Amino acid sequence: MFDFSIVTSWVHELLTSFMPLGLAIFIECVIVGLCILLMYVVVAILMIFMERKVCAAFQCRLGPMRVGPWGTLQVFADVFKMLTKEIITIRRSDKFLYNLAPYIVILASVLAFSCLPFNKGMEILDFNVGVFFMMAASSIGIVGILLAGWSSNNKYSLIGAMRSGAQMISYELSIGLSILTIIVLTDTMQFSEIVARQADGWFIFKGHIPAMIAFVIYLIAGNAEVNRGPFDLPEAESELTAGYHTEYSGMHFGLFYVAEFVNLFIIAGVASTIFLGGWMPLHISGWEGFNTVMDYIPGFVWFFGKTLFVIWLLMWIKWTFPRLRVDQILTLEWKYLVPIGLVNLLLMVVIVVFKLHF
Repeated sequence: MFDFSIVTSWVHELLTSFMPLGLAIFIECVIVGLCILLMYVVVAILMIFMERKVCAAFQCRLGPMRVGPWGTLQVFADVFKMLTKEIITIRRSDKFLYNLAPYIVILASVLAFSCLPFNKGMEILDFNVGVFFMMAASSIGIVGILLAGWSSNNKYSLIGAMRSGAQMISYELSIGLSILTIIVLTDTMQFSEIVARQADGWFIFKGHIPAMIAFVIYLIAGNAEVNRGPFDLPEAESELTAGYHTEYSGMHFGLFYVAEFVNLFIIAGVASTIFLGGWMPLHISGWEGFNTVMDYIPGFVWFFGKTLFVIWLLMWIKWTFPRLRVDQILTLEWKYLVPIGLVNLLLMVVIVVFKLHF
């Protein structure tokens, strides 16, 4: 398994060989920031294209096919169109908060995206409380959504923002309980350590039934956290036109649009990291030849493969189930998912205390 820390150490030594340490660290931070933004854009383009093709497959269609081979350039055409659209200013809106809201949403998304460990030695923000930081950073996006709905001076936007805020804050509890269940098993909140402790088996298998229950709860709550079907009531077109971003146009709308898809990737990336081993290859005890072959596959290929699989599962859920009512959404969370998550967490504690896990 290739360790990218070799590359980063070489770059650091190269820069410090002919410049002061402070300047070298500053240049490294700029390079890392540019890489994050570039990867963020690439992931957004990939997610939008995948959404259209998976949706088309479930509806027995072909999806975009005209622009580029198999429609691969359709997303780039849409991005160019979005960049050239006029940003319309709404009268009697709170202009400062109205313009600030999409950037808060993007900031929260980029911070959470930076916490994902893509490969060994390729962790950008790898704290000893990384899980806590990621959940805290991702929660900032709720503030941007509430500001967008309130500052637009539109009743449909405000209703959509209030629905979204209530839904996202509620389902964060289930996401936290699911992740806490695995933290009890691993005894660490550092993403790189969580992945490293799955070298002899992924937690979805090692954690027995509680890990599987936590994985299912996480998928349901993750779909609700990013306002995707069947939990897309904050953006219900038949009721609220476009929800909290009804009054947004041009690239301001594009920022909300991109953040939603990248947040889906983040939810799937955290699921693959915590439950499916992240960049760790599949190892089967006693199958030494098979394990050796699996080790030749790069870690980032494992990570993106698992993440895309979880994304496909979430898209399957979206294009299969009908939209829920707002009372059904909150009933599902507070009457079912939270109690099940608490009992499941207690069950995992019992398994760890009595060493019943593999």
